[in-house]
Amino acid sequence: MLLQRIVTALVLAPLMLAGIYLLPNSGFRIFIGLIVILAAWEWANMAGFTRASARVGLAIVTAFGLLGLNQWLAVESLLWILLVLSALVFWLVAGVGVYLFPRATNWLTSPLLKLLVMVPVLGALWMGLVWLKSQPQSVLLLTWLMLLVWGADIGAYFAGRAFGNIKLAPAVSPGKTWAGVYGGMVTSILVSVVIAGVYLPAYSVTGWIWLVLLSAAVIAISVLGDLFESLLKRNRGIKDSSSLLPGHGGILDRIDSLCAATPMFVLLWYVLAVV
Repeated sequence: MLLQRIVTALVLAPLMLAGIYLLPNSGFRIFIGLIVILAAWEWANMAGFTRASARVGLAIVTAFGLLGLNQWLAVESLLWILLVLSALVFWLVAGVGVYLFPRATNWLTSPLLKLLVMVPVLGALWMGLVWLKSQPQSVLLLTWLMLLVWGADIGAYFAGRAFGNIKLAPAVSPGKTWAGVYGGMVTSILVSVVIAGVYLPAYSVTGWIWLVLLSAAVIAISVLGDLFESLLKRNRGIKDSSSLLPGHGGILDRIDSLCAATPMFVLLWYVLAVV
């Protein structure tokens, strides 16, 4: 299983970086859109819609939704960025849901409600990544975001194995520990410090403090993204969102942290640009 995970990661990471470095804006939108469409196909099953027609139907609706956003809303508009940042409100509510599980599960009895929460999760992911791609330093920003999330994953894995005695949310995801959260956070903060030191050296002391605090916030909310997907899978009685990726499960199992981290990273860049 570990070998499968490593091999799959060695394919997925260069593929994502190739999309960031080589694709123009339009191609990148399509590339991320395909990932989101596949994730929507998986989400239908997690929401309780198991029929193939329903899952394909949701994927088609998602594709048309992304096409509509692409055609009728400019990425430079204020509304675009506000929609991305509004997803942070959803993640606060999602955090309450994770904290209360399994004491409060009434909302999980509604397949339609579980389907609707896909909108701020996957919609903000696509819109956030597209917005970052439109920025003058798009390659740096997108690479930074990916390294933050990947670094947190690696740091959490090793810290959790070495020091993981206290469980983070055993009712939702028994394998996650507080040590893993701290290890991932430290790793990602180091990633941010190195990137900022090399590419953004003209920072004030206040800027460096904000860099550390907001990098930690990106990783904290990315953990919430992971836990929220785990909650939906546990309620549905499945281990993985699908079996598309050997050793990793499905698309959602790989991008759950990124879904929550992206709008927070967009906020981070906004704040860092003005301090």
